Amino acid sequence: MTALTLTLIALILILAGLVKGVTAMGLPTLGMALLSLLMPPADAAAILLAPTLLTNVLQFATGPRLLPVLIRFWPMGLATFGATLVSGFWLEGLDSHLAPAVLGGTLLVYGLMGLGRFHFTTPAWIEPWLSPLMGFASGLLTGTTGVTVMPAAPYLQSLSLHREDLVQAMGLAFTSGSIGLAIALSAKGAPLASPHALLVTCAALIPAFAGMEIGRRIRLAISQQAFRACFFSGLALLGANTMFRALPL
Repeated sequence: MTALTLTLIALILILAGLVKGVTAMGLPTLGMALLSLLMPPADAAAILLAPTLLTNVLQFATGPRLLPVLIRFWPMGLATFGATLVSGFWLEGLDSHLAPAVLGGTLLVYGLMGLGRFHFTTPAWIEPWLSPLMGFASGLLTGTTGVTVMPAAPYLQSLSLHREDLVQAMGLAFTSGSIGLAIALSAKGAPLASPHALLVTCAALIPAFAGMEIGRRIRLAISQQAFRACFFSGLALLGANTMFRALPL
């Protein structure tokens, strides 16, 4: 790679990390969309492997209420992990365009509804049994589409959590899905752990972490209303990107 290409890769990872730091999501989606302009998608995915997983772990583990969030949402995380393994191993032969297109369209609509102040609220008495179901549904979609956001992010947002609790809970859900997907893909022969792939993806951690820290500081400095706008804008853009990339144009 030329010095210019390496510089562009680093800038893309910083930008993707910044978006992740502000909105708690979007690093792999934005990273794939931009890196794929410079290289084959398989190479872009290899670069994003460690940043995607470890920024999710960092998002969950470094927040102010680690133990309360873990106690409250571990059933959802466990269900996400298990369902991702199941779908990653056995749910094959699905339409490779339909599932991501529907998922993206749903995220887009939900994000636009949120920006329009239309708000779903989940009653507290439903949460103990609904959380594992939402985790399971998120895991099934993770294994078939590679995206953990739906329905995890809209569901967690409907619980009216404080924004830092929301960020940590999403980090737990995304970490569970990322680990399950990596295990399933490795078991099916995907070259996720070759020495070259590990070297490249580990080097990508530095700009990704730097961007995430910048984004985190921005998130802490803005108001709850501004965070809400960033959150729903992120969902809408993520949905639009997922939907249009899946369409056989």
